Amino acid sequence: MSTEIFSHQSVMPDEVLHWLKPQQGGVYLDGTLGGAGHSRLILESAEAIRLIGLDRDPAALQKAEQVLEPYAKQVSLHHATFDQAADVLAQLGIPAIDGMLLDLGVSSHQLDTAERGFSFRQDAPLDMRMNPLAGGTAADLVNQAEESELVRIFFEYGEERYSRRIVRAILKQRDLKAIERTDELAKLVRDAVPGGHRPSRIHPATRVFQALRIQVNDELGQVTRGVEAGISLLKPGGRFVVISFHSLEDRIVKRMFRDKSKGCICPPKLPICQCQKTPEVKLLTRKGVKADPAEIEQNVRSRSAILRAVERC
Repeated sequence: MSTEIFSHQSVMPDEVLHWLKPQQGGVYLDGTLGGAGHSRLILESAEAIRLIGLDRDPAALQKAEQVLEPYAKQVSLHHATFDQAADVLAQLGIPAIDGMLLDLGVSSHQLDTAERGFSFRQDAPLDMRMNPLAGGTAADLVNQAEESELVRIFFEYGEERYSRRIVRAILKQRDLKAIERTDELAKLVRDAVPGGHRPSRIHPATRVFQALRIQVNDELGQVTRGVEAGISLLKPGGRFVVISFHSLEDRIVKRMFRDKSKGCICPPKLPICQCQKTPEVKLLTRKGVKADPAEIEQNVRSRSAILRAVERC
């Protein structure tokens, strides 16, 4: 797969370095390589850093290899999802790391590459797989899933108020012909929702496409498993930085960081702690960190980004 058109502007680069705080000789894991912009910044920030990079998208790995070529001796790249980080580190003989970064969601490259089928801006096969070599496509899901399952997906992952109406339109259409193209689905959703043809800042199909993408790639399951794994892999004092782009991801990260930062959970009336629970991490960002106005003006994708960070106790 060509990487010539692979472009990605890293979100909140200064904030990532501030909260990750890379140290000389440290070992850091970028679980979502993308265009390798964050990885390059980490390597540039201190001497003798070792970086392990993961991505499920082969195109991202090819691009990362090019971008990080000046640091080839310090870098190890792997075709893996970030919830497989423990397995990758075990294969490398690395028991713990000094820091980990996750930049969640779909990359600019994936959105802008028409044939990947993530966007309705260009007509393409309805695919949406972050790893195009494995798993079922969005078309498989739309054409094969039960009515109740599609309603659940659109409502839970897209927070789409017209889920039932949209699903009824999908069922009617797929009885006649399979829905195989992004443009077909986008037009179907536009026709199905009230006022779908009125000019609006947000396309009527936006939430449906988000929901399908999340389901196809098990994004929320990945976040839950990945945050759990990331915390367990940190050395004492190691830092974990996560950037989320929608509320569903951020809720998971916020809740898990908060729960892992708690100590005793015994009932208040107990005079002596019986649970023996101690905090696993210290919250570094009590509130989510957002991009500043200057960055948002330069990179509109950063508008919805929320960064959270913890430090291992």
